[in-house]
Amino acid sequence: MGVSLTPRRKQILDYLHKYTDEHGYAPTIHEICKYFNLSSTATVHKHLTALEQLGLIDRLQHRTRAIEFKTSTEEGSLQIPLLGRIAAGRPIEAILIQETVSVPKDMLGRNRTFALKVQGDSMIEEGIFDKDLIVVQERRTADNGEIVVALIDGQNATVKKFVREKNRVRLQPANPKHSALLLEPDRIQIQGVVIGLLRYYRTGTF
Repeated sequence: MGVSLTPRRKQILDYLHKYTDEHGYAPTIHEICKYFNLSSTATVHKHLTALEQLGLIDRLQHRTRAIEFKTSTEEGSLQIPLLGRIAAGRPIEAILIQETVSVPKDMLGRNRTFALKVQGDSMIEEGIFDKDLIVVQERRTADNGEIVVALIDGQNATVKKFVREKNRVRLQPANPKHSALLLEPDRIQIQGVVIGLLRYYRTGTF
């Protein structure tokens, strides 16, 4: 399981933003310890490392107040990783892009949250179109009816509705032009569940 945005880490992130807004610079490790009544600086380091892995902050080495935020210029938004393209049609090999996109803070899931660019039209009846960006909360299980990002045979990624049947899993498209994928459970790895959608209307964006 990947690193997640736990309630305590969310509290620390909110404190970092509040402190920086008030003072113009980030708090020290000891100031964070004092605010949360923590006796161990190692605990704070652990939480900050997790926030860094989630793509929410950057830490500069060998500096006392070495925290920078990966935020957009829009109030109430944060940057999340754009990990690659995902097929809404036939499964395609996942392609890493190494970029970030800005999303509203309230779109962040409890676990690691990331974005993928959709390629294809198999999910249009769920409102997911070609070139949309889906926001995904990392999970390894899904409930029936949830829209998931699934890895098939360890290499091909797709976005479909998840339906568990008696002896198999059905990855159901939302477009009558496309057929469902019927697979043995051990061929599928759930990577995450779709929790949001971003759409850009400006010509040439993405």
